[in-house]
Amino acid sequence: MDYIKAVEQPYLRDQYENVEIGDRVNVHLRITEGSRERIQVFEGTVIGRKGAGLNETVTVRRVAYGVGVERVFPLHSPKVVKIDVLRKGRVRRAKLFYLRDRVGKAARVREKLPTSNK
Repeated sequence: MDYIKAVEQPYLRDQYENVEIGDRVNVHLRITEGSRERIQVFEGTVIGRKGAGLNETVTVRRVAYGVGVERVFPLHSPKVVKIDVLRKGRVRRAKLFYLRDRVGKAARVREKLPTSNK
């Protein structure tokens, strides 16, 4: 088991620890088209997180032109350039699959307000 962790260690990224369920995120992907490369941004809500180590993935959902689109991103893939957290979500579930059945304002996730230390 220690051997597997030693092999995985150089490929793991620790900057994605702050990505949580319910967050609104921008995922920047490296797309290769022929000999050219470009960065494509996918914006949506994190509805699930799964796996551990190199196999860790997040499921991001957005509604584009009235159609729900979900993509599963491997967190430690070299194709994922970066993940920006736009706003933190306040949820009480580990998976937000119920958002698939919601439409319009009912599909919103409440925002987590910053706590003040007085």
